[in-house]
Amino acid sequence: MKLLVYVTALGAGGFVLLSLMSFWLAVRPPRIAAPLRPEDFRLTVEDVTITADDGVKLAAWLVPRAGAPAVVLLHGYPAEKADLLPIAAALAPRFTVLLVDQRYFGDSGGRATTIGFRERGDLRRAIDVLVARGHGPVGVFGFSLGGAVALLAAAEDPRIRAVAAYAPFADLKSLAYELYGWLGPLKYPFVLLLRAWARLFLGHDVTALSPERACAALAVPVLLIASRGDEQIPFAHAERLRQALGGNARAEVVFMDRGRHGELPDGFDARLAQFFLIYLR
Repeated sequence: MKLLVYVTALGAGGFVLLSLMSFWLAVRPPRIAAPLRPEDFRLTVEDVTITADDGVKLAAWLVPRAGAPAVVLLHGYPAEKADLLPIAAALAPRFTVLLVDQRYFGDSGGRATTIGFRERGDLRRAIDVLVARGHGPVGVFGFSLGGAVALLAAAEDPRIRAVAAYAPFADLKSLAYELYGWLGPLKYPFVLLLRAWARLFLGHDVTALSPERACAALAVPVLLIASRGDEQIPFAHAERLRQALGGNARAEVVFMDRGRHGELPDGFDARLAQFFLIYLR
């Protein structure tokens, strides 16, 4: 009996420790540096520092164009702003472009990513910078995590006039269940522990916000792009977001039959530019 109690306690302790390690890796993942520079695309950028609500300094590149509408570009997890330089180069002839390193990533500060919770406020501060400099109206393009942040912020900030989101997740809790599905029924207490660690170390449950619920509240134009072949964000998330956007007459959906996470379809840059040209007037 004592051995059974010991083994049970050891297993429970290992389970809790594994959840803590998984949480820490999720909010402090190894960062991916993109081997791209603005000069590779003949872009002249201005280094901009954005101060978040909690004082974190966010690094950004501004490509201004006088009298043109503005588009904010938000990279995915765990990349950086340079990853979106090809899209910035395609948009720059017609738009002011602001590429932002989300907190913890790239050259930005922050001890950890909050996977959308604080990042939506960071986006509002980025828009403050554009508005203060006389740039606008404002649209946002986000990839993966960046797309989720864009949808969340658009439901709260009326200054965002149009949103394009490529492969965003619909709900972080569901994504966590899918990620840890190999645990079987144990995935439920495991995700519950992850949420508890988030409250303890970040001060909030990062799964409390839902891009799916945000989409249901959106009336601004939305361009949703996803691939059935995405190996990181299950396609069911895109289906849920499309359903949530069902009441939005200005929502457009582009679903591809193939393409890995981050693999842009042919002609995507032109489609994105056309979307923002129509709605940012």
